[in-house]
Amino acid sequence: MSATEAARLPAVLHGDFHVHSTFSDDARSTLAENIAAASAAGLATLRLTDHVRASTTWVPEFLSAVAAERIPEGLTVLTGVEAKLLDAAGRVDTPAGLVVGPGGVDAVVIGDHQFPGTDGPWSPTATRERLDAGLSADDALDLLVEASIRAMERTPHAQLAHWFSILPKVGLDESQLGPQRLLAWADAAAATGTIVEVNEKWACPGPDAIAALLRAGARIVASTDSHVAADVGRYERVPALLDAASARVAAENAAETEEAR
Repeated sequence: MSATEAARLPAVLHGDFHVHSTFSDDARSTLAENIAAASAAGLATLRLTDHVRASTTWVPEFLSAVAAERIPEGLTVLTGVEAKLLDAAGRVDTPAGLVVGPGGVDAVVIGDHQFPGTDGPWSPTATRERLDAGLSADDALDLLVEASIRAMERTPHAQLAHWFSILPKVGLDESQLGPQRLLAWADAAAATGTIVEVNEKWACPGPDAIAALLRAGARIVASTDSHVAADVGRYERVPALLDAASARVAAENAAETEEAR
């Protein structure tokens, strides 16, 4: 990462790429309230994102409602649907016939809400039980990273939501991923054009993962994962994560320069 690239990182905070509305059953604010909040926060970009599963039928209604909203000058509004990663094959829980791209949603925002098992999604409890029964941490981490890569490869216009938030839920930690897994994951994000959000609500991914993304040249955005308009565009944890990642990359670059002398 060059000094110019590092200087661009604060611009990441001018967008909020994961904001829920009342189209999600666990959110409180309307599309209009979220748009107004984004404008008041001085954001340049807002992605309106709501939860779907295979049985969801309201996506056309959602798109029509967004299209009917008045968008303040200076704000770009994008759309997305958040769907969970299902299994080790990288399948994602999206409705049949979902249109992504022109005429549809702008992105599929993939969430790691459950652990991608070999036979379908494992709940955190079921994953901990498997770990207690002999599934090694290394094998579980390999499973997660490989499933992540496959999901990116098979999902055009993808964005990863709060990635690695599943790990503490199952008793694991990002620090256990190690550089090789992070390199493979970050390289896949760059190669597939997958956007990776740094998530305020869950404070993830962490600095090592973000640093891997920066080195790979993957696109990073910020998100609040807001479920109420008052939180849109309000970042407290994301700037520290970005700063720490930038410091890691800068230190590595300095070490490489010193070795080359």
